[in-house]
Amino acid sequence: MGSCIICGKSVEGRICDLHEEDALFEFRGSRADQLSVDRYYRGSVDGFAEFGVFVDIGDSVTGLLHRSELDQRLDSLDWDSGDTVYVQVKNVRDNGNVDLGWSIRQSEREFRGVLVDDPEIGHSVLLENEDDEDDEVDEEAAPESTADESTSQSDDESSADDDSGASQPDSESSTSAGAVSRASDDDRVEGTASVGGNDSGSNTAVMTESDEEADAESEASQSDETTTDEPVAAAIGDLDDHVGADVRLEGEVVGIRQTSGPTVFELQDETGTVDCAAFVEAGVRAYPEVEEDDYIRLSGDVRERRGELQVETEDLDVLEAEEREEVEQRLADALDDEARPDTADPLAEDTAVAALSDELVEAATQIRKAVLTDRPVIVRHANTADGYLAGSALERAALPLVTEQHRRADAKYHYFDRRPIEGGVYDMDDATKDTTTMLDNRERHEEKLPLFVFVAAGGTRESLDGFDLLNVYGAPSVVIDDIDVDGAVVDTVDAVVSPSADAVSETTSTALAANVAAHVNEDVRDDLQHLPAVSFWEDIPEPYVDAASGAGYDETAVSELREAVALEAHYQSYEDKRELITDLVFGDDEEDVGGLAGHIAEQFREKVDEEVSTARANLDHRTVDGVDIAVLDTDAFTHQYEFPPESLLLDELHRDVRDESDAVLGISTDTMYVRANGDLDLHELVNEVSERVPEGGVATRSVREGTIRYLAGERPAVLDATLDVLADEL
Repeated sequence: MGSCIICGKSVEGRICDLHEEDALFEFRGSRADQLSVDRYYRGSVDGFAEFGVFVDIGDSVTGLLHRSELDQRLDSLDWDSGDTVYVQVKNVRDNGNVDLGWSIRQSEREFRGVLVDDPEIGHSVLLENEDDEDDEVDEEAAPESTADESTSQSDDESSADDDSGASQPDSESSTSAGAVSRASDDDRVEGTASVGGNDSGSNTAVMTESDEEADAESEASQSDETTTDEPVAAAIGDLDDHVGADVRLEGEVVGIRQTSGPTVFELQDETGTVDCAAFVEAGVRAYPEVEEDDYIRLSGDVRERRGELQVETEDLDVLEAEEREEVEQRLADALDDEARPDTADPLAEDTAVAALSDELVEAATQIRKAVLTDRPVIVRHANTADGYLAGSALERAALPLVTEQHRRADAKYHYFDRRPIEGGVYDMDDATKDTTTMLDNRERHEEKLPLFVFVAAGGTRESLDGFDLLNVYGAPSVVIDDIDVDGAVVDTVDAVVSPSADAVSETTSTALAANVAAHVNEDVRDDLQHLPAVSFWEDIPEPYVDAASGAGYDETAVSELREAVALEAHYQSYEDKRELITDLVFGDDEEDVGGLAGHIAEQFREKVDEEVSTARANLDHRTVDGVDIAVLDTDAFTHQYEFPPESLLLDELHRDVRDESDAVLGISTDTMYVRANGDLDLHELVNEVSERVPEGGVATRSVREGTIRYLAGERPAVLDATLDVLADEL
């Protein structure tokens, strides 16, 4: 039996089932059927075809990475024959063909360990221990052999010292922890001092003797008087000045890795992060009582290993009560100072935005904190033009910060995601999917729970159940919405950017989110100038028109981009593709900023005009107490599940007929869309209709979309009641 190199669980080999997809494998077999499905393997590019890339895995097996598995166009791959690549085995067919999947991790350092998959051995082994596998039994049978002898093989001088220390424990020696199994740790942790943590005394560090200690009688007489210098209190950011010295650090444990040698604690204070290696016995967890998110006081020797600092732990204590609170508050204050923008500086003159300066700064601070503390950011936005533009603004600001914060090439996929929401309501279906994903990522990849940022979504009480589920697990959340956010939502989430009720019609979620994004990352401010103007379907505020014009977007370009994003928002409602939206919204061709958008906008206008024309011809005008209400049977006179969706169609139809009708109702089997010329409180409307049709099951579906749900069998009664209530309201 061995132990998992990631979690330490006892397993046959060196990786458990839970963490198998976190490791990289070197294949030593000769047949395709010896590969393990779902494992990630190192391979080399063998050749290219129109349908994909052929990749050699090991010396005898070749698989196909089909172009549909790639996250970019085949012709844009920067690969040459012979290049090392990392792929996942998706399937091994009966005929020996191997189907490969793309790995977003394209560097050995991005995997959590490197193992050998050798069918002759029968289980996975550490890459650095591959040559010793045949001798493993003999080594385990020699109790005199120290942990250092079994793990340290790369440094002849260190090995010699270890052998001396094993045979003569009272003579001068140094203790080495050996090479680390994880690829990323190989470059960072080579040797550690031994520490306490179990009952074994054979691994205790031996102090170096001075010349005066050669006399045994003198040593005995002085043993009780010998004192050591107290470690120097230091900040992690200042450790460059303390190499070779004993220091005392205080901070939060943000990561724990069990290697084949030491246990590595990733310690963070207000100035930085450092690896602290603690050794008890090769592959054995030191200080098992310490967990992630604990606050600790640690003493140790500062060493430089391959250009990176490391602390060799000598003593470690978990802080409790007041001591923990003091350190926790100190780190929180420092993080807040680093993350908080200095001042609020709107993209353009906007009274609605100016009134929300404090809220904008707070939302930007929450996002920056998440990036700085390695917390993933998940942006949940409505599947509308406004939602996509707003989400893209935050994405534009956050991705450079994520890339700067992490060395991993795939960090922008792990630490930032943008997911559309239907109808702008965060319901239990959405929340359950998000919760399942975040808990799985925490278990499998040790990720922190993400910060959820809701944009053009989540602002009404219909989302409360979803928020409550996130709060059960303590996932933080921010809402940025151009509606007057429900008070119950304000009390549930961590930060809100929302205009007052009288300013709702003067702004958009994109205008708010773009201003937040400009404070998340000042370097992208110029990239965001045109977005607010694009998000207004009509009556664009003049300052935003000027800002867009200054960015190279005239009235036509603004209109085409809005329509193009609206079309793509429909087709990407359930699975967003980052690259297309980025190309649309932030095209790099300054001479043709509307090229792609103009092409897609033509399709938008053609489809919308046709649907509006059909709908207008089939409107049923009802007059109630002098109020004209146009009713459209959307089941009969729209193409369901095709573009444009009912919500967008009703918006366009209302703009087209509002001079002749006071309101437009779109009614289907069990859903009604409401559009009115004046201000309308949808919740009050629903309450009134529900009182008149108590058996109708009438409820608000989405304030943002203006939709009401009811029982299909009560449709005629619900329609009549809605007409009466609307007439009273208008």
